[in-house]
Amino acid sequence: MIRKRSITLHGHRTSFSVEDAFLDELKTIASKRGLSFAALIAEIDESRPLASNLSSALRLFVLRELKQAAVSTEDKVSDRPTEAKF
Repeated sequence: MIRKRSITLHGHRTSFSVEDAFLDELKTIASKRGLSFAALIAEIDESRPLASNLSSALRLFVLRELKQAAVSTEDKVSDRPTEAKF
């Protein structure tokens, strides 16, 4: 379900709308980075193109993070030595 949420960034209130799964993942990423939720959202907001909206930027950020994690996991699996079959 998409829900509208409000947050204060740089001293002013703004809102964004994302699905619960994206919100949960954003909170997880913030926690892993040792950031507050608001600090992570502020970083994403500062780095997004001016023509994009915050909701889209948040979704794309989560997508990139999950893709990067999947590639890292894939690399770790492929780096494992294979068992010799006799």
